[in-house]
Amino acid sequence: MDFLGKTAVITGGATGIGFALAKQIGRAGARIIIFEPRENRLREAVAALKSEGIDAKFFIGDVARPEDLEALADFAWAENGRGDIIINNAGISGGRKSVIDMDMAEARNLYDVNFWGAWHGISTFAKRFREDGLSSAIYATGSENSLFNALPSTGGAYVSGKHALLGLMDVLRKEAPDNIELGIIIPGWVKSEISERQVEEAWDADDFAKVIFKQMQAGEFYLVSHPYNVVRMEERWAEVYAAFDKYAPRHEGDDAADVQLWVERMRAAREK
Repeated sequence: MDFLGKTAVITGGATGIGFALAKQIGRAGARIIIFEPRENRLREAVAALKSEGIDAKFFIGDVARPEDLEALADFAWAENGRGDIIINNAGISGGRKSVIDMDMAEARNLYDVNFWGAWHGISTFAKRFREDGLSSAIYATGSENSLFNALPSTGGAYVSGKHALLGLMDVLRKEAPDNIELGIIIPGWVKSEISERQVEEAWDADDFAKVIFKQMQAGEFYLVSHPYNVVRMEERWAEVYAAFDKYAPRHEGDDAADVQLWVERMRAAREK
């Protein structure tokens, strides 16, 4: 996507990855609208963006409230004529307990922001994008935890929510009209307020955003960063493949029960 002259709306855009992406996208000529509940952080971020000559505004709200996302979209269309890009970046951490002992209220709170909050933004903006048919983009910030469990233990609500977000975006890419570009951002360890521990080894958010923004410009779906992630992915899939090799090996005619192939056959039969 060419970001020049576009409006990018970024939830969780006042700090961390969201703010770093706001700077990258704004420097490419886009207008920026950032969104989160803390007015003081929004004002600080907008002032910093404006100091670089970036056209920036803010809107106060909570992604866990669908009505706030509708109000955000209304604001983008009223102020800038349209919101061309939505980056569903807002997220929270927490819940570092075992799946067995996790407090369900805390788990639901994580899902309300990290998963349902992203879905609210996707649905709200995608309906408008589909209606007007103009060039648009939807991104969601997942995690390396979308691909595997990066934590040695605990974090079931966080990890499962990020897995769910990948599934949601993967379905959406098959359903969305051609005018909507899609991408899932997959950070590894990045320095931000969401990180419970700030360590030297974590990537700087600005460095991370530079890597991701190049992939946005290229129209990629998987927006990746930390190279060692492939080792953890290979570990996971080696175990899965081994299970299939042992208990469900490929055989002649096994494609008959493949759902995608069955749908293709039914569609072809209807079109005859």
